[in-house]
Amino acid sequence: MQETTKKKERFILAGIGTDEDTISASLDELAELVKTAGGEGILKIMQIRENRHPQVYMGTGKIAEIKRQVEISEVDGVVFDDELTASQLSNIEGMLGCKVMDRTMVILDIFAAHAGSAEGSIQVELAQLQYRATHLVGMGKVLSRLGGGIGTRGPGEKKLEIDRRRIHDRISQLKKELREVEKHRELTRAKRSRNHEFCISIVGYTNAGKSTLLNKLTNAGILAEDMLFATLDPTTREYKLPGGGKVLITDTVGFIRKLPHNLIDAFKSTLEEAVYADLILHVVDAADESRDKHMDTVYKTLDELGITGKPILTLFNKCDLLVGRDKVIDFRADKTLKISAKTGEGIDQLDKVIEDFMNADRVYIDRLFPFSEAGLVARMHESGSIKEEYREDGIYVQGYVKKELGLE
Repeated sequence: MQETTKKKERFILAGIGTDEDTISASLDELAELVKTAGGEGILKIMQIRENRHPQVYMGTGKIAEIKRQVEISEVDGVVFDDELTASQLSNIEGMLGCKVMDRTMVILDIFAAHAGSAEGSIQVELAQLQYRATHLVGMGKVLSRLGGGIGTRGPGEKKLEIDRRRIHDRISQLKKELREVEKHRELTRAKRSRNHEFCISIVGYTNAGKSTLLNKLTNAGILAEDMLFATLDPTTREYKLPGGGKVLITDTVGFIRKLPHNLIDAFKSTLEEAVYADLILHVVDAADESRDKHMDTVYKTLDELGITGKPILTLFNKCDLLVGRDKVIDFRADKTLKISAKTGEGIDQLDKVIEDFMNADRVYIDRLFPFSEAGLVARMHESGSIKEEYREDGIYVQGYVKKELGLE
């Protein structure tokens, strides 16, 4: 029996900007996004211009050039490197006569494929429908195709000619479901706060190695592949430090340039794990030539989420690939380290630095407690890093405990 493999959809990638290097780097990333979504970018077309054309994004002359390439290359469609308006989508599709997508549609497509949890699925569908609600006028042929994107995922598998009223009804229902999930998340956070647990959030540009780091530290067993947005749903694991202390580490969704606002809004409850964290671990792919721009994107996203004033430990990951490269610096971080989540290089030093951050909010005690305060000692054990010894006259405790316990 002859096996058949599904043919990848082929796309022309098009973008604008003020300089060629910036456009080229952004289109390279768009090519990776298309690849992750299951397609293939075969040609890149750039145009130097400061402002988008209000009707056709790139200008009629460049769109005519793209049309010629569509006919010559026999591609399935064109992906533009910015979010298009409804009228731009409609106008461009009418001129090109093929599938037209934008960067936001591709990212939403990837998120739909990678959302594994119930919460993740709700968040992705909400973001897709919010996008669709603002683009109904311009998405005639795009929405008439099964899938509406690369492959057939998420709401794209449903009746595509859905009217605006039904979309908004579904959005309201999803927001209600999401609020219930958020209540559960808030209860979990409140419990952690009562227990004085030290919480760490891992943030970073997509594909920087966040999931690999969490796997290395906690044996979390989550997917860690060399692709954008390999993991989507947040994972929290307990990590026991060599000194005896325990921390909770949460891996969050990766950031990216031009991350759609609908996604930021939909994933706010997930991303807000960083708001309540005691320490931010900012993972950077040190071997990436665009690392400075990636760091800037991460900080802009954190600022947009209101995550400010948190201690930040930047980890320049993949340092094993840094042979002969220039110095890596992050001026916004409280401290930086070079590590390799893959080989384990620098992990011992990371443990020590995490303990230092923990102890900055703790007090050192060295005293004897009566047996009647055994409950307090238990709370110290849960939230601190202590050694205890049972003696005839009480419980001797030595180590660091949270200041909130009032034992200074």
